[in-house]
Amino acid sequence: MLAGSMKDIYVADLAGFDETKNFVSFFLVLAKQQRTTKQNKPYLSLMFGDRTGQVEARVWDPGDPRIARDFERGDTVKVRGCVSRFDERCQLKVEQLRRAAPSEVEKSDLLPATAHDIAELWSRLNAAVEGLTNPHLQRLLKTLAADPAIARDYREAPAARQLHHAWLGGLLEHVVSLLGLAEKVAAHYPLLDRDLLVTGVILHDIGKIRELSWETGFDYTVEGVLLGHIQMGVDLVEKTIAELPDFPERLRTLVLHMILSHHGKLEFGSPKLPMLPEALALNFIDDLDAKMRAVESEFEKSAREGRAPDELTGKVWALDNRQLLNTKKWLGKKQGSGNRDEGSGAGTSMPEGHE
Repeated sequence: MLAGSMKDIYVADLAGFDETKNFVSFFLVLAKQQRTTKQNKPYLSLMFGDRTGQVEARVWDPGDPRIARDFERGDTVKVRGCVSRFDERCQLKVEQLRRAAPSEVEKSDLLPATAHDIAELWSRLNAAVEGLTNPHLQRLLKTLAADPAIARDYREAPAARQLHHAWLGGLLEHVVSLLGLAEKVAAHYPLLDRDLLVTGVILHDIGKIRELSWETGFDYTVEGVLLGHIQMGVDLVEKTIAELPDFPERLRTLVLHMILSHHGKLEFGSPKLPMLPEALALNFIDDLDAKMRAVESEFEKSAREGRAPDELTGKVWALDNRQLLNTKKWLGKKQGSGNRDEGSGAGTSMPEGHE
């Protein structure tokens, strides 16, 4: 059943797919739930995903022998089905399904990844470390980067499971963007210790390399659920500092405070409120970068869904359920100014100085 070639149809292709035709493709199972219809008939509610997005799917006859039963969330499956519309949303009707062998599809086809070159991003981060004038902070960051496992995971990890920079390389992309903001903020406010702010930027989310997993989708590890990335980051940095001779105790306290307070508020998960000017600055630029990337992702989603330039997005849960308007597209259409933003965002380069 369902023998065939590698993946060539993606979630992003399905919105315009002919509803009268069947398709065959590979997907990552993001959710699986057994439900019943109003007539009390059982069905499977699924969420499939790949590097281009995610889509709801339904198996209306779970007992069909063409539907495998040995798959769970996190598995890769090969699917035959068709596209339908429900509440103006694209939905898949699954007719055949089986688990896929690891050799049948590449991880890069299933998981979204940064559009930026990882080697270039890593080079920019290392350049920021080389630019530090505080030898203790520089040695701390170089020691962490010298660990092959830490360096590998830091380059691969998403920055979140789903809210912002939720793709392979997302953590590194987010940090490099923050480094550009940190340089501008530190230059504008002389009271800030630039080296401490840069160190905080690089270390604030380092615990996510242990909190998150990304082998078969983005999820939390058991330790991540129990401890969280703030505690895990503090533990990793504290152990590294303990191995560095003559690391100043006061500087250790400041570095750990930067990690502990970077969410800004107790109700947002920070054990401590920011009490240093550098910790305040880190919280503000971290929040700004996350929110602007969430906005950009919503505009990309609207473009994929074919929304007109003067349409508002749907309500965005990550931004307090508000709707958004793409200013450039809206002004471009209304005024004919030619100030159109035709790019999707994911493939655009980081502006100079805002990396």
